[in-house]
Order: sequence, then structure tokens, then C-alpha cells
Amino acid sequence: MILVMSRSLSQGTAAGVTTAAGVSVGLVGHTLLATLGLGALLRTSEWLFVGLKFIGAAYLLYLGVQLLLTRAAEFNAASNAAQSPKKLFLTGALSNISNPKIAIFYFAFLPQFVAPGAARPALTILVLGLVFAALTFLIKGPVAVFAGSLSSWFKSRPGALLWLYRCSGLVMLGLAVRLALSRRTDA
Repeated sequence: MILVMSRSLSQGTAAGVTTAAGVSVGLVGHTLLATLGLGALLRTSEWLFVGLKFIGAAYLLYLGVQLLLTRAAEFNAASNAAQSPKKLFLTGALSNISNPKIAIFYFAFLPQFVAPGAARPALTILVLGLVFAALTFLIKGPVAVFAGSLSSWFKSRPGALLWLYRCSGLVMLGLAVRLALSRRTDA
């Protein structure tokens, strides 16, 4: 949510919606992994889990530091040098696909909704994951639109936007530390 909101506030509604779409596609990536059974590998391989966990934590740390180091003078420059839709989309997707806890959540959660005698359990998991990704976009898209509508208000008040970026950066750093220190809940 913070990533989507920050992109909407700094670059407008379209940037936030594009980032939200990337986040949802990241969930589709997890859906495909769960459908193919690769979630089982992540669940059973401690070193793979830890490696992906630290990659995700490093990425959150990077995003948080970027937000913390933003200066009020950079807001106008950031608006003029907005990120491309491709980069916004990839940033959103990477923020989700690099989180091993989502993969484990998918592997543990989705199969519970597959009937024991289902003829095609992988197809059921795929459909459920795609529905979840679509619902995620239906939540994050309006968040992007709302934050985008506040964009001009925040841009006219650089101090408020700077405060919001600093708070968001601290939250990202906290999430990075939490992810880095997290342990498996399924072990």
C-alpha cells in the first residue's frame, strides 16, 4: 500500500495504478509458483527461503532509504522526471515477488479451498490465485486513485509530503527488519 500511495502522491494517479497492477502481477507470479508446486520447494528449502527473504528485505530497505533521503527540493524534479510506466510496474511486481512469506502463504492457504477429490487441483489453485490477485488490484487501485487525488494538495505543501515520505520510509525500514528477522511459521 505504501509503495502504491507514494507513487500516486509523487507522480499522480496513473503511476499509482500502474504500480498497483505490478503488485497484483507479482501475486500472479506466486500463483504460478504455487500451481507448479514450486511453493513446496520454497517451503522445504531453508536456504532458498532465507535467501529470498533477505533479497526481499534488502529491496524494502532500498525503497525505505530512498524515501528517507528524499529532499523537499526533489519533489518538483521527481514530478518532471517521472519513472516510466514499465519501471513503475516492475517495481510493484518485484516488491511482491521477492517476498517469500507470500509464496508460503499461497502454498498453505490456497490448497485449503481445493476439494479433496478435485479432478484438477492445480487448475483450482491457479483460478483462486488469479482471483486473489484481481481482488488485490481492486483494493490497491482505488487507493492509488485516492492518493493521486491528494497529489496536488501534497505537492503544494512540500513539508507535509516530506513528512509523509519520511514516515513511509521508516515503515519500509521496519518492514525490512521484520522480514529479515522473521522465522518460518510453518516449521
